[in-house]
Amino acid sequence: MIGQAEIAARPLDPALYLVATPIGNLADITLRALETLAAADVLACEDTRVTRVLLDRYGIRRRAVPYHEHNADEAGPRLVEALLAGQSVALVSDAGTPLVSDPGYRLVERALEAGMRIVPLPGPSSVLAALAASGLPSDTFLFAGFLPVKDGQRRGRLDELKSVPATLVFFASPRRLAESLIAMADVLGDGRRAAVARELTKTFEEFRRGTLGELAERYRDAPSPKGEIVVCVGPPLAREVSGEEDIDRLLLSLAGEMPASKAAAEAARMTGLKKPDLYRRLLELRDAADGEER
Repeated sequence: MIGQAEIAARPLDPALYLVATPIGNLADITLRALETLAAADVLACEDTRVTRVLLDRYGIRRRAVPYHEHNADEAGPRLVEALLAGQSVALVSDAGTPLVSDPGYRLVERALEAGMRIVPLPGPSSVLAALAASGLPSDTFLFAGFLPVKDGQRRGRLDELKSVPATLVFFASPRRLAESLIAMADVLGDGRRAAVARELTKTFEEFRRGTLGELAERYRDAPSPKGEIVVCVGPPLAREVSGEEDIDRLLLSLAGEMPASKAAAEAARMTGLKKPDLYRRLLELRDAADGEER
């Protein structure tokens, strides 16, 4: 029931349905998602209490079964058995799109091994919501999930990502936001543009934008913020893309999104190098790749 409208749930074919659910505002659910949640033979979720709030909001009266990090090894095989028995299984996470930083990947892997069909139902995603409103380049981005808890491992992971020619998107714990931003500024460069998105789609939604150095300083001695947090970090500054391998990766990445001439122009803007030289290098890389395929 939505308002005064009652929507009939159509029968589903046997398959694993990956259903995106709201990341805060319950009105962000899609009609297709509601139909699927109501019609699936089995509804699996991270936390039954969280999912119950959504189901109650839309008058869907059904029992959900838990599937999360701590019971995946036992619950996963049972869900696959249901699929093999001809039932439809809907999987939701607490918020957003299943498989993004949750154990849903293991269930998909099991279902595929069993020869079952996987049906994605797109919808809310904190990764894309934060990226879209960050003001940072969105043509090429890398979602890197949560950084390691220990500082040495965190900085090692950031060092691996330092030269990636893309906007980086991270999830962040409120308790570790300040130390994560400090590590990002130290390793990635304090001049890189960034944005901290908090409580997306909720009443107290907030964006803080600036350089990594500015954001690290802002949160350094401040009380830990509340709510879900996404951090977006812009691509490397021009002076940071200097090695031949870095430039080659940048050219190939840009060429995957736009024509060669435009890719060379964008690379020239990012690196300060000459467009004709970059264009020639991109053609050489493409010729080399074509030669390997032959």
